[in-house]
Amino acid sequence: QFQLVESGGGLVQPGGSLRLSCAASGFTLDYYEIGWFRQAPGKEREGVSCISRTGVTNFADSVKDRFTISRDNAKTTVYLQMNSLKPEDTAVYYCAARTRWACSLVSRNYDYWGQGTQVTVSS
Repeated sequence: QFQLVESGGGLVQPGGSLRLSCAASGFTLDYYEIGWFRQAPGKEREGVSCISRTGVTNFADSVKDRFTISRDNAKTTVYLQMNSLKPEDTAVYYCAARTRWACSLVSRNYDYWGQGTQVTVSS
């Protein structure tokens, strides 16, 4: 069965960095568009970044120039490098997948979801 497992979350000070990992199993990663989303309590899920099957990437305006996304198909893992973190980045971060030729930041477009990893940015 296809599974996505996020890891790498934790507590970091403002201005710090964190790298999240999304490990896929069951299916080969090559066939999937991967998106990163986040959700804070009381807020709707927000698209953060995505990477297509061909390497096209997209970022939310709130994280552009601070976050980067990459994929390692051999390790079946997608990474989200988060730099210059701000308190407003605090949320549970989820990765998601779908078999489409796209790079979407719209959560309803995705079929498979991980359980999430908590990121807290605080001094």
